[in-house]
Amino acid sequence: MKKNSIPQTVNSYEIRTMEYNDLGRVLEIYQEGISSKIATFQEQSDEKSWMKIHLEHSRFVLENQNDEIVGWCALKKPENTTMYNGVAEISIFLEKEYQGKGLGKILLEKLILDSEENGIWTLQTHLMEENVLAIKIVEKFGFRKVGKREKINQIDGVWKDVFLFERRSEKDFS
Repeated sequence: MKKNSIPQTVNSYEIRTMEYNDLGRVLEIYQEGISSKIATFQEQSDEKSWMKIHLEHSRFVLENQNDEIVGWCALKKPENTTMYNGVAEISIFLEKEYQGKGLGKILLEKLILDSEENGIWTLQTHLMEENVLAIKIVEKFGFRKVGKREKINQIDGVWKDVFLFERRSEKDFS
């Protein structure tokens, strides 16, 4: 058993490897993030598309003290997987009532460690400028802003800009 598949308990929350039967709850939380209109340009998600865009490894759920899934994180495939081996994009979503409690940091740290165990040396994320909390979190973990994409897409008829952040591992992958 891979060491990161062992559940970890942090501040009465448990991070464990996502199982297939967790996907319904994961999609509910993802839909809440979609509805926030600051987390993603996705308008909806279904099981097939979620499974297609996320890597098979590095999928975790966060459970509260009642064993309820309140958040999840996973690594997404870059658009051109043959050109960007060793690169992945982070996805972290928390139920609204669990945001702002430091849980995103716990999930991000888990993804960083697991990504390195799976040969990923660069993590990236695209964040809308309104997603201030997420920007602060990734910056604390060494992500640097490498660009801004202006008017990349619209939500409710309003053009949105996104910042591209990336983090390079300090681990030697040679």
